Formats: sequence, C-alpha cells, structure tokens
Amino acid sequence: MKNLLSKLWFQVIVGMILGVITGLLLSPTAFAIVPQNIALAIAPWVAMIGNIFLALIKMVVIPLVMSSIILGITSADDTKTLKSLGLTIAPYFVFTTIIAVTIGISITYLIQPGDFVSSDVVNSISSSAVVLKDTNPLNEMTIPDMIVGLIPVNVAKAELDGNILFFVILAIFIGVALMNMENDDAKPMKDLAKSFQSFSMTVVKWAMNLAPYAVFGLLCNITIKIGFDAISSMVGYIFTVLLGLGLLLCFYLIIVYISSRIKPLEFLKRVREVQLMAFSTSSSAAVMPLSMKTAEDKLNIPTPISKFVIPLGATINMDGTALYQVCAAIFLTQLFGVDLDLIDVIILAITTVGASIGAPSTPGVGIVILATILQGIGVPVEGMALILGVDRILDMCRTTINVTGDLTATIVMKKLIEIRSKDKEVAQKIQGLGCE
Repeated sequence: MKNLLSKLWFQVIVGMILGVITGLLLSPTAFAIVPQNIALAIAPWVAMIGNIFLALIKMVVIPLVMSSIILGITSADDTKTLKSLGLTIAPYFVFTTIIAVTIGISITYLIQPGDFVSSDVVNSISSSAVVLKDTNPLNEMTIPDMIVGLIPVNVAKAELDGNILFFVILAIFIGVALMNMENDDAKPMKDLAKSFQSFSMTVVKWAMNLAPYAVFGLLCNITIKIGFDAISSMVGYIFTVLLGLGLLLCFYLIIVYISSRIKPLEFLKRVREVQLMAFSTSSSAAVMPLSMKTAEDKLNIPTPISKFVIPLGATINMDGTALYQVCAAIFLTQLFGVDLDLIDVIILAITTVGASIGAPSTPGVGIVILATILQGIGVPVEGMALILGVDRILDMCRTTINVTGDLTATIVMKKLIEIRSKDKEVAQKIQGLGCE
C-alpha cells in the first residue's frame, strides 16, 4: 500500500476523485451545502494551486520545446537521419488527423446529437453569454501569405499570441543550421540548449510535486461551476464526442499493436500516468516532459525520436482536438438548421485539419479555433454559449487523446524509420543514440 501511495498516477486519481466529490458538495446545482455566492467565491481559491501548476509549466514551455527540438535534431548527428525523421513524421500526422476528422463527421451524422437538445434551451441562448477574442478567419489570408507567415520573424508577437508553432519552426531552423556548421561554432549553442532543457526540467520537477493538489483544485473548481445542469441538457453531444474519442483511441491501440506488438492493455498501463496528467491539466504542453520520459523509459523509444516527435506532436498533432471541433461544428449546424452539402462538409474537414495544426497546446484554445470554423459555415457564433458549459470536461478528454496520439507516433516513427531506411547504419545509429 505504501508503494502505491508513492505512485504519481495513484496520487492523481485520488486528487481527481476528491476534487469531483468536493465540487459536487459545493456546487449550487448539485448538493449545495453552502450558499451559491460562497461556493463561487471558494472556487477560484481552490483552483489557485492548479493555476500555479499550469503557470509554472507555461513559464518554461517555450524554452523546453525549443531546446528539446534543437537537441533532438542535432542528436541525429547527420542530415540523412534527420531527413528520414522529417519525411516520415509529417505525412503520418496529416494521415491521423484526417482519420480523426472522418470519425468525427461520421458519428455526428450517425447519432444526430442536435436532435437531443430541446428548442427551449436553444431559445435561451444569449449572444452576450459568449465573449471571444478576435479571430482571424482562414479565408482572409491567401495560401502564399499563410506559407510566408510560417517564417519566424516577430518572436515577441508569437509569445503574446501563444503561437507555439512559431517557436517549433524557429527551433527546427536552428537545429538544422547547427548540423551544417563547424562543430566548434555549433557547440556553444548546443550547450546553451542543454542548459535551457535542464533548467526547464528542474522547474517541471518542482511543478510535478504540486500535481495531485493541482488536479484536486482544477477539478473541484470545474465541478463547482458546471454541476449537473450544464451536462444534463447536452448528454447527446457529450456522448457523441466521447464515442468519437474512444474510437480514435481504439485506432491508436491497433496502430501500436501492429507497429510494436504491444498489447492494448499493456500500452495503456505504460502510458497511464501521462494520460491522467493530460486529463487533469487539459494541456499537452504541461505533460510534454512526462511524455518524453515515458516514451524513452517505458516504450523504449530512442532519444532522438522522442525529443523530435513529442514536442512537434504537442504542437501540430491535435487529433483529439480536430475530432472535437468537427463534432461541435456539425452539432451546431444541426441545432440551428444549417444544411451542409458534400462540398461544405469537405471544406469543413479541410479547415478543421488546418486549424488544428499549430494550435497552442493550452486549455480552452479549442473554443477560439471553433469560433473561426463556425464563421466559415454560417453558424451563429452565439451557439458557442451552449457548448461552453461542457467544454472543459471535453477539453480534458481530447487532450488525453492528443498525448496518447503523440506517444503512438513515437512508436510508429521508430518502426517506419527501420523499414524505410535501406542503410542499416542509419537505423543502428538511431538505436545507439537512444542508449547513450
């Protein structure tokens, strides 16, 4: 029992259970053991330690992402290995995102969750209930402008916008450039990247000591605010999204078994700590260090692959988010009677894939991206008010799937590189680097 209590995953589960129970006891729409105004006043104080945990992670996420990618690229040691990694990872991420969007579209049309919401609920929606920051609709930019916009120019603006993709691209440029420099010239920057990574991991270690308490606070805060009311009227929608995420998880488990012969239950056992942390924090970035450690220690992934794939995946491999967005968009079209023909659905799918790539891996960002998508298909943005109440719980679920997808990608990359590489020396070099 003592050993069990020392396990992070067990502590997180205890924090989750106690957080939900405490939240239900305090929630005005559940047991309400205290008056509503007192419960709502308590909520932010309970959530404070969870917000401190997330703030610590956000503080180091950019140096951690950049240093990890730079070290991942430079540890490949030659451009042939790096090219094999890059050419393999990009189409795989696009492929899985397309699968996720296809699953989302199929089950939403099959279940028709919009039919489960009463007209009274729809009529009660107020446009003033939603306040979203300005979005930049995708159709306002030309494709050449979007391509040019990927070049990292204004670091300060990217930091303010939470544009992690910007820093990923910058780190890739730095890593590739270092590989093409003389070793004496490249060594100081490599050492700097190592120092930044060590600094980031030290802060993360401090933050992880708060994890069980952070989980308790975050879940208690959420439960106090949403209670039963927000969930009860959205059962059909919630079921649809969760079913889609479950099918996507099954897809990952099949891929893992085919790639590595790891049985589904064994894989889930190995990655459970990452999944629990992702569920609790709703942030792929927050669990990125744990994801890399799990990939290397429990899935036997070589270090160059884990350091390259995990940070990249936390930024552009948002399969769970893509599935959620397309489910929510079609759900709202059903709710407001917006008819979509085949072309509209295809455009919606393409837009969702594009919008999910590079989304900041932080809680709540899916709502902003969804607003952009809704503007393109004629759905009233005030419809967002209906799904805001249950967004956080679904955000937690889709983040869990996102990080599972990243870990799955490391297994697939390891296997595909072994298959694609005709030069056995490259495969041996990757394996050797993982053992250093």
